[in-house]
Amino acid sequence: MSREKIVIIGAAGRDFHNFNCVFRDDDKYEVVAFTAAQIPDIDGRRYPAALAGRLYPKGIPIHAEDELPDLIAEHGVECCVFSYSDVAHEDVMHKAALVNSCGADFKLLGERLTQLPSSKPVIAICAVRTGCGKSQTTRRIAEILEAAGKKVVSVRHPMPYGDLEKQAVQRFATLEDLKKHDCTIEEMEEYEPHVARGSVIYAGVDYEKILRAAEKEADVILWDGGNNDTPFYKPDLLVVVADPHRPGHELTYYPGETNIRLADVVVINKVVEAEFENIETVRQNVRSINPDCVIIEAASPLTIDHPELIRDKRVLVVEDGPTLTHGGMTYGAGVIAAMRAGAADLVDPRPWVKGKLAETFAIYPEIGSLLPAMGYGAEQVRDLEATINAVECDAVVIGTPIDLNRIVKIRKPTVRVGYDLQEIGKPDLADVLRKFTA
Repeated sequence: MSREKIVIIGAAGRDFHNFNCVFRDDDKYEVVAFTAAQIPDIDGRRYPAALAGRLYPKGIPIHAEDELPDLIAEHGVECCVFSYSDVAHEDVMHKAALVNSCGADFKLLGERLTQLPSSKPVIAICAVRTGCGKSQTTRRIAEILEAAGKKVVSVRHPMPYGDLEKQAVQRFATLEDLKKHDCTIEEMEEYEPHVARGSVIYAGVDYEKILRAAEKEADVILWDGGNNDTPFYKPDLLVVVADPHRPGHELTYYPGETNIRLADVVVINKVVEAEFENIETVRQNVRSINPDCVIIEAASPLTIDHPELIRDKRVLVVEDGPTLTHGGMTYGAGVIAAMRAGAADLVDPRPWVKGKLAETFAIYPEIGSLLPAMGYGAEQVRDLEATINAVECDAVVIGTPIDLNRIVKIRKPTVRVGYDLQEIGKPDLADVLRKFTA
């Protein structure tokens, strides 16, 4: 009996998880390739044999997504499984039309096959889009649970951009662990805030093994989501963060709409800076598809360590990379902080941009007068450092969750911007968690 030939369309995360859960040990299928998008320089690798299982002794190749029609034709592919997140509904269907026109079926896997059950309570924090505020929401929930005497361990959505076999199960408890695992800037932005507050966070590739390791040291497991993906673990409580700066996206992005439909709690974040009508649009859209969820309003108040270095100065703002790229935002915490602190000008970095960063601006021209902190590999980190130091400005405003001074040598005065979640009014997360822990 011939095996059904599959291509998994991914971005180094959800695609590997879907393979592990559904296809790895099932001899009805032959996964001939993964494709890669969104993240630079992750194609050209292989999903290693040690992770792929007995049916794939040579592992599985990872190709660029633009090779998809050729892969379908070359291998006689019968089905393509779409397995990445933060994609407009329209773009998902364009991908489906392409696959169908090449003669293959197009498939989206549901939660029934891809959510792993845990022996410990699981609270999942997900979002409508990249950059809504999942990380500070996760930290706030951890803070409340720890104050109630619970041992909390977080598990982060995958970011395996290096040696996949070595990254199968990663545990981060100290800053030294970040160095030991050769973390990229994007990984450090997600893991370091947890470590800095004394919490343990896991990540990697094999989320069954990660879950079993986390269960050994946790009273409660927090799923710290990535992009707007759905949880890999079956949640006992699902908290979804929405962004009134992008009203309507809660109904028009995949799989963010799925998250809203499944949510127990929706946090409408950033309400202090948002227009009232946009907040109401988000609220009404949420209610239209999930009338029974709890809605909490929140802000992410900023801290600025040296505002005097911004006032009346020409500043370069460096923001979180994924938020500006596939997240589609044209500003972040750094821009808001610079404007509040009275910057004379936000310097456009594009005349000085170096190396691979030029590719990022070519792919995402809407970024504008900001610098995304791209650092998916050593070359990008070097280009980031060279660009920052080449820009003619008085100071650099760092709006990323980590201190870039630890990663790159910035030869200019720097200002760090921080942000945490702060609920506004009632109900709040403490109310929700009090019922949950009871």
